[in-house]
Amino acid sequence: MRGALVIYVLVPMAVAAAFVGLWSLHAFERQVEKRMQKDLELVARAIKQPLGHAIQREREGSISQALESAFSIGRVYGAYVYDAEGNKISTTGRREPKSQPEEVSRLVKDGRQHGEYGEVAGRDVYSYFVPLTDSGGRITGLLQLTRRRSDFQEQIRDIRYKAVFIFILAFTGLTGVVFYGHHRALGKHLNRLSKTMTRISKGERQQRFSFGGPREILALGVHFNQMMDNIDRAEQEIQRRRTEQEELEERLRQAEKLAAIGQLSAGVAHELGTPLSVIEGKALRALRSPDMPEPAADNIQAIRSQARRMEQIIRQLLDFSRRSELRPRRVKISRLARSAAAALEPECSRLDAGIILEGENSDEMVADSVQMEQVLTNLMKNAAQAAPGGQVKVSWRVEKDRAVLCVEDSGPGIDEKTRQKLFEPFFTTKAVGAGTGLGLAVVHGIVEAHGGEVQVDTSIMGGACFTLLLHVAGSDGMSGGIKDE
Repeated sequence: MRGALVIYVLVPMAVAAAFVGLWSLHAFERQVEKRMQKDLELVARAIKQPLGHAIQREREGSISQALESAFSIGRVYGAYVYDAEGNKISTTGRREPKSQPEEVSRLVKDGRQHGEYGEVAGRDVYSYFVPLTDSGGRITGLLQLTRRRSDFQEQIRDIRYKAVFIFILAFTGLTGVVFYGHHRALGKHLNRLSKTMTRISKGERQQRFSFGGPREILALGVHFNQMMDNIDRAEQEIQRRRTEQEELEERLRQAEKLAAIGQLSAGVAHELGTPLSVIEGKALRALRSPDMPEPAADNIQAIRSQARRMEQIIRQLLDFSRRSELRPRRVKISRLARSAAAALEPECSRLDAGIILEGENSDEMVADSVQMEQVLTNLMKNAAQAAPGGQVKVSWRVEKDRAVLCVEDSGPGIDEKTRQKLFEPFFTTKAVGAGTGLGLAVVHGIVEAHGGEVQVDTSIMGGACFTLLLHVAGSDGMSGGIKDE
């Protein structure tokens, strides 16, 4: 910036100032030269009259005295007096001119005062000639005063040196003023902007230009900050879309995985259903035999129990694989909770787990009541099995257009690693034979079908807390044909 300031401002100013200065200096030198010539003219006029009277009366002493007085002024190099015929009468000075009488006589006859440059004894001088007259006005002689030309040159040289010194001093001062003004008006503010940009380039993206300086700098800072804000918003939007895309891709992979598992489960359930029905029927017929020994009857009863367990697993497989069409109804959340609690009362009694219901009786939402009751049943059953002898709390509330249902327990809780796999099919933390790992997968599928979300966190009771976030009015796909239940 300073280089540009020097090239485009100071250099043109220096050239223009030098041009004007040279022209002014030349004019001033001419004036000084004329003034010095005028000084010599004034001296000649001062002694003209005394010399004229002295020549008229032929007083050589007066002539010499007048010349000496002119010489004593210090501005005169030589003084010479000639008579009317051009003969030299008196002279004072270091050198005597070699003037021809005819030339002097011609100057006397001319009768004009004039000055000219010439030589006296090989030295360049300026001579001023003044005719001398008597009391009657007749020309009686000629006065020649000389001054060294070097006096003029020295005076002009001294003026030039002073002019150059003043020019350099003034230009230096002007340069300092321009640089100082540039720094105060622009430089320091541009430096702040440059430092801000440097910090941003090093990763400090939150840096912004602090306002200050002239209006143009302020406008530049405003636009710079707006540009950085726009870049940040664009990057955030790109990151948000990238995250959404990754989530969608993950959901797609999960959906494809679940679809494959669902197809497999449906096939397995169908193939196992008929043999299990035959086993159940044969075992029941065998138990009806009156002469059945007791040990054999116990074994057959065990066969029936395991067959029923397998039927239950098959039903869960069918529930997981089949995504039946939703039948949305406007239902009271309290009725769903009480119905699920009643269905689990035998299981909770066996586990000595208490159920707490907390929420407004008037709170409603739009959902498939059968499937949503199954969701609450699965979550409450898991909570009761995780906290035997403890408490299971079911609470709900309505926040604007969203219904929030929470199922909590006082069990040991769920660690972060387990939470990441909770909703995967066939994943379970229970002992072998105690669970299929399909209950939470069914919960997740039903809630997603309702356009909701399942969150897992730690409960204030110490165990796990499953939170269901559902739309009070139902999702877009459920908006048609909603009835009151």
